[in-house]
Amino acid sequence: MTLEWEQVLVDAEDPAKLGRWWAEALGWAVVDGSAETTEGGASGGEFEIRPSPDRLPGLLFVHVPERKTGKNRLHLDFRPDDQEAEVARLLAHGARHADVGQSEEDPWVVLADPEGNEFCVLGPRRQ
Repeated sequence: MTLEWEQVLVDAEDPAKLGRWWAEALGWAVVDGSAETTEGGASGGEFEIRPSPDRLPGLLFVHVPERKTGKNRLHLDFRPDDQEAEVARLLAHGARHADVGQSEEDPWVVLADPEGNEFCVLGPRRQ
């Protein structure tokens, strides 16, 4: 039996807006932008991004009516070549620092996307 990891689903108040934010932050391709904006400004439906149209896994943003509360049970970790530069770039792109109980000695920086989903920007690999 073969099991292929297709995508990670992300609950979002506005899937299109959040999906576009992540596509720009990661430099990924939009493969399904069918989420549509409603009268209230939020989009319903789904919005999928991938590293490239034919490469998995992707991120699939789906509409939920409620706002995020509490810490994520699952989050993404990213390991850039230059942690400091990447944190600065993501903050300029609209991310913000998040406190999930990490210490100043931890070799990662916790950030949150515009809807409050936490993710980590890791430091260099230990050799």
